[in-house]
Amino acid sequence: MAVKRIVSNIKATDLSTAKAFYGQIFGLNQMMDLGWITTFGSSEQAPVQLSIATEGGSGTEVPDLSIEVDNFDEILDRVHTASITIEYGPVDEPWGVRRFYVRDPFGKLLNVLTHLPDQ
Repeated sequence: MAVKRIVSNIKATDLSTAKAFYGQIFGLNQMMDLGWITTFGSSEQAPVQLSIATEGGSGTEVPDLSIEVDNFDEILDRVHTASITIEYGPVDEPWGVRRFYVRDPFGKLLNVLTHLPDQ
């Protein structure tokens, strides 16, 4: 038997706020809405990963979620347009990612990243 999926659950009082943030900023599709829980996702397939950390790298706070994107500059523009405060970055890290930190409407710290091309 193997782990097939890991789902992150974020406590919220207003699910429409989640749709505005995760749908409009990240372009995630609303896959389920039961009134008390809503799920966002995409059709992308990725390996199951769970990271345990003592810090977030470069001396930063450990983020609650890491979201890897293939349209980093577009996401960064959406964050700026929505006047969302960037808490760290954007920065190219020595381990090969470009990233920035923002908080979602529920206070969760997000590490938004893309892998840098091999140099």
